[in-house]
Amino acid sequence: MEYEAGMPNVLEDMLGDENASSTDLPITLLQAITNNFSDDLRIGNGGFAVVYKGLLGNGRIVAVKKLSNSIDMDETKYIQEVICLMRVKHKNVVRFLGYCADTQGKMWEYGEMLVMADVRERLLCFEYLPKGSLEQYITSLVGTSSGLEWRKRYQIIKGICEGLHYLHGQRIVHLDLKPANILLDDDMVPKIADFGLSKCFDENQTKAITSTRVGSLGYLAPEFFCGLVSFKSDIYSLGVIIMELLVGQKGYTPVECVRIIYSICQNSIVILEFWRNTLNESSEEFLLEQIRVCAEIGIQCTDSDSTKRPTIQQIIQVLTETETMDGFMKNNTATAATTQVSRSLIVLALLFNTISFALCCV
Repeated sequence: MEYEAGMPNVLEDMLGDENASSTDLPITLLQAITNNFSDDLRIGNGGFAVVYKGLLGNGRIVAVKKLSNSIDMDETKYIQEVICLMRVKHKNVVRFLGYCADTQGKMWEYGEMLVMADVRERLLCFEYLPKGSLEQYITSLVGTSSGLEWRKRYQIIKGICEGLHYLHGQRIVHLDLKPANILLDDDMVPKIADFGLSKCFDENQTKAITSTRVGSLGYLAPEFFCGLVSFKSDIYSLGVIIMELLVGQKGYTPVECVRIIYSICQNSIVILEFWRNTLNESSEEFLLEQIRVCAEIGIQCTDSDSTKRPTIQQIIQVLTETETMDGFMKNNTATAATTQVSRSLIVLALLFNTISFALCCV
């Protein structure tokens, strides 16, 4: 599809200005940069949307998300998502560039007849993140071309926490935090994406009742199945992601609850030993302390009792305090007994939390 004169300049200008605000975009622009939503430019799809590359005239790329017309999304829900997206701007949240809601008349086959019907197209435009989602890196082995070393994994954990801290500060509960919704830039900086299920809380609101049972099994907090959502719902999802980054395995699924109890406990027993054998650095003990702290955070975050989960502010505070221990750890090596106690605590806590999750699955 040919560009109209000057048409792509809006997005080109926005990408060149970090302070530019998101805006409404014409359907003709989004059709043009995606070659009328060509399958050749499709980079992802799910039950609710298809994502395309948008190629700009200056060589830059954007991501265009075309929401499905087959799902029951009324205008109010779409507007709520757009408003939510327009409120956020943070280095660890994917940048929202613009939106488009356009009604077009299309011909449809109805039996042996052709009928004209109005079709509402809803689209969202974001910055393009070339490394894709965190999901493809979770199970990659350390030391392979796609495997992540611990320092990079920790950077991702810290970045997700900072992005979530920002969202919660804006009174936004994400409600679909998972590796597939965490995108990575060229430097592997994580950015939280996909706010389709998010809720914007009022200033003094801390929880809500929902009748919507949409989300990603394995990352949903137990109370979600009773219709309750809060900031602690995101904390639970964060904990699962942290544990996945630690053990290099995907999260829980209801069908496999019993098997997961056994396998997760096995992994927790060897988690510190695995990283001890992997780390070949002078600061090994400091990094092992980081790993131990992250494991404890992951365990606390996935507590079946939401009131016992830490806030995102508390998590960041613990991570920051751990980072300042580098010099101390170099001169005070953790004893083998302490390490063994930490392993045992991890095993017992993981066993308790996994059994609690299993009971919720029954």
